[in-house]
Amino acid sequence: MHQSRLSGFIIDCQTDDLEAAAAFWSAALGMPTRQSPGEEGRYVRLLDPAGRLHIEVQAVSHESRVHLDIESDDVEAEVARLEALGATRVANVHTWTVMQAPTGQRFCVVRPQDPDFARSANRWA
Repeated sequence: MHQSRLSGFIIDCQTDDLEAAAAFWSAALGMPTRQSPGEEGRYVRLLDPAGRLHIEVQAVSHESRVHLDIESDDVEAEVARLEALGATRVANVHTWTVMQAPTGQRFCVVRPQDPDFARSANRWA
């Protein structure tokens, strides 16, 4: 058995000025920023006042878009469950897997980001 839930949203920005992109989204959403540690300047975290969602602005080389992350205590089991539902694996990156829904949207399956993950996660057999 494994668990999973919506972790949050990543705002992919094709930009050379991540700080400016993060400043825009910070002002637009009313969320202060914090540099994400250990990510080589590729991510800036937006702090959700309610503390529920993990939201980051990410510098990318592909077209700008928004994608969601699903966190799971067993990434491979969740990937297999989603593949059975029709998703396809696009790439394994570090500790997460990039996937594509049958309708074309990209999303990632990541390890738990929230210490209270188990309290609100769905349980899958």
